[in-house]
Amino acid sequence: MVPADRRTPRRIRGDAVEAAALAHLQARGLRLISRNAAARDGEVDLVMLDAHARDGHAVVFVEVRYRASSAFGGGLASVDAGKRRRLVRAAQAFLQQHPEHADAPCRFDVVVASGDPATPVLEWLQDAFRADDA
Repeated sequence: MVPADRRTPRRIRGDAVEAAALAHLQARGLRLISRNAAARDGEVDLVMLDAHARDGHAVVFVEVRYRASSAFGGGLASVDAGKRRRLVRAAQAFLQQHPEHADAPCRFDVVVASGDPATPVLEWLQDAFRADDA
């Protein structure tokens, strides 16, 4: 994370929305593994563990997207094919760096946030896309 005194207004808004998404997911039983898991070609906002997944303990790679309005298609529309490919590559890098999770089922979720960044409206889209689709 960037030091507080060097963050741009956009980064401050993004951090607030990401924190709200994290709290939302934790309230639904997911456990945080990592924030901002970076790889050379991309970054995953949140990496979480879902102990209640139907496949057993699933590693969940979460992309958080904020849009003040849906004028340009909203948050989900912004997770295009290129973004999905970067997320999959970042997830693969994370799994290589954390072999304890390498054999767990994985999924890609998107949390779409809108409205006031301090108290955003959140929509959690589980299994929003598959690595095969990227």
